Amino acid sequence: MEPSTVAPETEAVLLTEVATTAAAPVPTGLSEFDRAMGGGLVPGSVTLLGGEPGIGKSTLTLQVAAGLARREGRVLLVGAEESAAQVRLRAERLAALVDGVWLAGDADLDMVVAHLDRVGPDLLVVDSIQTVHDPAVTGVPGSTAQVRACAHRLVGEARRRGTTTVLVGHVTKDGSLAGPKVLEHVVDTVVELTGDRHHALRLLRVAKHRFGSTDELGLFEMAADGMRPVEDPGRLFLADRATDVAGSAVLPAMEGHRPLVVELQSLVVRATTHHPRRSSQGVDPRRLSLLLAVLERRVGLELGALDVYVTAVGGVQVTEPGADLPLALAVTSALTGRPLGSDTVACGEVGLGGEVRQVAHLERRLQEAQRLGFTRAVLPESGPEGPPGMEVVRVRTLAEAVEATGLLAGHSQPGSPAARGSTGGGGPGVQE
Repeated sequence: MEPSTVAPETEAVLLTEVATTAAAPVPTGLSEFDRAMGGGLVPGSVTLLGGEPGIGKSTLTLQVAAGLARREGRVLLVGAEESAAQVRLRAERLAALVDGVWLAGDADLDMVVAHLDRVGPDLLVVDSIQTVHDPAVTGVPGSTAQVRACAHRLVGEARRRGTTTVLVGHVTKDGSLAGPKVLEHVVDTVVELTGDRHHALRLLRVAKHRFGSTDELGLFEMAADGMRPVEDPGRLFLADRATDVAGSAVLPAMEGHRPLVVELQSLVVRATTHHPRRSSQGVDPRRLSLLLAVLERRVGLELGALDVYVTAVGGVQVTEPGADLPLALAVTSALTGRPLGSDTVACGEVGLGGEVRQVAHLERRLQEAQRLGFTRAVLPESGPEGPPGMEVVRVRTLAEAVEATGLLAGHSQPGSPAARGSTGGGGPGVQE
């Protein structure tokens, strides 16, 4: 076989001789953003920031731009969705009006590249990628062909110039990023800004990161002056908690490597229709249905004629299996009208046989719970020892957990008419 006559553009190098200094992140000054991104933005990288309209993407990127500009960086902000006056007013409100930030309102990709030539920024922010269009490509802005072409060219410019780039993208109704899936593959980092628009809490999750871990989480509180980093989320979630009300259980959850202590609430009332409601906010409704079935079959509680409502307080989404045990205890507490205990947390996965299973990082969860003042934990039998001063109640099954917490003490046997008529809130049962 004849050797190839094509010469490579670059020489191959030994992997052990590749320098890593170019991949060192540069802090932006926004602590929770830097935490989620593993220290900051890597020079020459391309980050895709997605989120629902109005969730705070433009606010966050403007604060990041101002933070880098304060560190003597040059920033080019391409804002094709808003006028220059609107961006200026937002910058004043966010205290982000600093030297070093250039603003361009062009949606033409050739003009964006021309601005890159003139400004020579360290950071380019495009808000949003769906509004930019390439004259050489057919299709309206935001179409699959346009988004793909614009993203590929901007990624190429970032690599060639060493310019850190942030592309803002919208999400569809099902929560996925709008545009072709290839958009997520060509960038280095995919970040999602989520949260309930009726709550102040915003969560910054990293779904893909070529320069670090995807297990970190950034927490912000949306305020009038922008995104405020939340350094102690546990106290935020539990600030207004009522400790003497039935139907409440506390979960030491894990978001990546970060423990979050979250309150789960339940309300059980007599159904007024032939089809009882199963309503959940912040909790997987399919998981709730499974737990109700386990409570009926393995514990003996009759819930088939009752409406069951559950929620994760504070607008947070709880999807991990460790929420099974506290959620089941919250429903039981709401049914019997007996509070679980203000000093108690619970964590564990519940199987279809009613068994309570181990979950990851229990030690870190318990340490965070103890820091916030909790002194008792209901855990799987195989769970670890708690920190000094914390009582650990080990259970093998969900029935044992209900018995150990005393939620049925002083009430009729599970499944009796009296138990079926009980409600949350510590009040009398519903009259049959």
